[in-house]
Amino acid sequence: MKPVLIARQRECEQLAESLKSSRSEFVIVCGRRRIGKTFLIDQFFNNEYDFTFVGVHKAKTVVQLRNFAKAIRQYSGKKPARFSDWYDAFDALEEYLETLPAERKKVIFIDEMPWIDTSRSTFVEALENFWNGWANRRYDIVLIASGSATSWMADNLIENQGGLHNRITRRIYLEPFTLGETEEYFKNQDFYWTRYDILQCYMLTGGVPYYLNLLNPKLSVAQNIDVLCFDENGPMRKEFNELYPALFCHAENYINIVTLLYQHKSGMTRKEIARNTKINGTVLNTVLENLEQCDFIDKMEIFGRESNMVYRLVDFYTLFYFKFIADKHKLDEQWWSHHLDDAGIRSWQGLCFELICMRHHRQIKKALGISGMATSVSTWRCSPDEKENLPGAQIDMIIERADRLIHLCEMKFSQKAYNISADYEKKLRDRMWLFDLRTKNRKPLVHTFVTTFGLGEGKHHSIVHSEVTMDDLFNS
Repeated sequence: MKPVLIARQRECEQLAESLKSSRSEFVIVCGRRRIGKTFLIDQFFNNEYDFTFVGVHKAKTVVQLRNFAKAIRQYSGKKPARFSDWYDAFDALEEYLETLPAERKKVIFIDEMPWIDTSRSTFVEALENFWNGWANRRYDIVLIASGSATSWMADNLIENQGGLHNRITRRIYLEPFTLGETEEYFKNQDFYWTRYDILQCYMLTGGVPYYLNLLNPKLSVAQNIDVLCFDENGPMRKEFNELYPALFCHAENYINIVTLLYQHKSGMTRKEIARNTKINGTVLNTVLENLEQCDFIDKMEIFGRESNMVYRLVDFYTLFYFKFIADKHKLDEQWWSHHLDDAGIRSWQGLCFELICMRHHRQIKKALGISGMATSVSTWRCSPDEKENLPGAQIDMIIERADRLIHLCEMKFSQKAYNISADYEKKLRDRMWLFDLRTKNRKPLVHTFVTTFGLGEGKHHSIVHSEVTMDDLFNS
């Protein structure tokens, strides 16, 4: 059965426009590892290219050039002379493309481009010469470059200050699937799972298509987690060791920062990260930007302090790895199934549900009926003030509306309707008072609860102004 492309409508529209335009197009497709970049391009073009080439990981320049020559021969039917460098390689590509019909766009797809640019190679310079000296002067070329090493793509293509400066005509960035898109994927793959099952699965996969593809529809969610993460040869058990080195140069800096953020789940400011890691200046800026571009971390404004941001680790697989796999020398192959009621799993599910809600803040706004209204999403925390005898507090997500109303969002993951106790109602009221006091807020505050199955019946529920349920999060 031919695989079906799920979602990605906007990305396909951009590819279609590149074929219709009256200019040559330099399109880059980037995103984190396992996100489906190659699959998108192959499916859209039905694997029909005028030329395509895939870089080889950790291969020397001589090997890359030999493979490029082989690809030229396959498409042109002629064996080119031996290439001494990448200038020769792109010259041969020009000669071949000039033999093709002039009245149509010629599509060139170079995949895993960061792997091609080996140490002391002339690849980037030759690419600049190919585009500026030949392709950009025509109207009939579509060059698509793809790669997972986002730092390389940013430095050498997007933010290039040399010959490729401002030459990228379209940038396509692939994000993980939303809950709704994940549900669409499962339906296409004949998974008969409930939304509650899909929600739990999302807490491990984060909507990354490659991870979703590893799941078996004949097994339960718990059985799948055991097979993928706790079996000795489970593909997601060792994924962490490959994930960051495949994406980033000097991967140790990236791993140090995500490890630190895992230990501070409420988030940290840039200053706090610098103080704890001893990574500073442009190096820290680059690491944080690349992690954010790959959806490993997210940053959110601190309420009332728009110039200050708090960074959180939001990659679901990394969170799972640190919590349940790292530093575990020997694991029960059915550990997950044997520990479903553990407090550790419940706390992890609660954290992941909060992150899912923050990722789906647009769906929450839609459920609240404020999709078309200007809003800002922020977080807030304060430390205890011993001098004033005030406690500390934290609110993970705040939605401030243009009509001055502020939603203080509470996110609760549970297996049934959630009941608010008398003690919890008092805690909410005290925190609302503390928020007004510490932020000097004068705008109306309301509590919005985001839960899996809604709120139960009870006299303490009157504190809740509006409800959003799991089903709302699945709406596009």
